[in-house]
Amino acid sequence: MSTVLSKEELAKQLTTIEGWELVEGKLHTQIEFENFKEAFSMMTRIAFEAEALNHHPEWTNVYNQLDISLSTHDAGGITQKDIDLAKQISTLIGW
Repeated sequence: MSTVLSKEELAKQLTTIEGWELVEGKLHTQIEFENFKEAFSMMTRIAFEAEALNHHPEWTNVYNQLDISLSTHDAGGITQKDIDLAKQISTLIGW
């Protein structure tokens, strides 16, 4: 099982990930795309990365907007898995 990051480690890690913030105990980002097709295409790309990491996001998509929250449920908080996936997502988005 993964270990929940300390508040200090989480704060340090957040400075290395552009576009992400802590919301209700989860890493969160909101991305707006040109249209639904672009949003859904990005979701598909993220899905492949998430599957490769065996770590899956909580997300919603409404038209051109994608909301993503990350936490490790079995650990009860944010772990290195969440940081790694957030970095992968940021790279895909081009941040």
